[in-house]
Amino acid sequence: MLSETDLFSRNGFHLVPLRVLLVEDSRVLAERLRESLDTLDGVEVVGAVSDESSAVAAAREKQVDVIILDLQLKEGTGFGVVQRLGAKRPKIIVFTNYMLPEYQRLADSLGVEYFLNKSKDYERLPQLIQELGAGEKPN
Repeated sequence: MLSETDLFSRNGFHLVPLRVLLVEDSRVLAERLRESLDTLDGVEVVGAVSDESSAVAAAREKQVDVIILDLQLKEGTGFGVVQRLGAKRPKIIVFTNYMLPEYQRLADSLGVEYFLNKSKDYERLPQLIQELGAGEKPN
């Protein structure tokens, strides 16, 4: 994960890309998200996985800064990913169709940065990722 002092390269002029991991059980949506995020300056999609164990491994191995996380995975759950990564985890954007109040409360209790509705908030993702990269606090 990046600290504020890590944001600049050795010459002090180039920002290090924000490393994003996609955790999504739908291959089609993962591809669509990747295409959308690949257009953003300063954002690098470092992988896309569809299950809990692969998500935890990829987050640790690839040193990601932000995870876009579905709750329903092929094996395991998005909440399982957050819990297994623990306190020293990347920033999390939950991106789900399951907008249940109990899921929102659990996400809040786990310190998830954003809890978004796939069908309503897709267009907001690029802006939110850039805000997280700039260190802005979620509203």
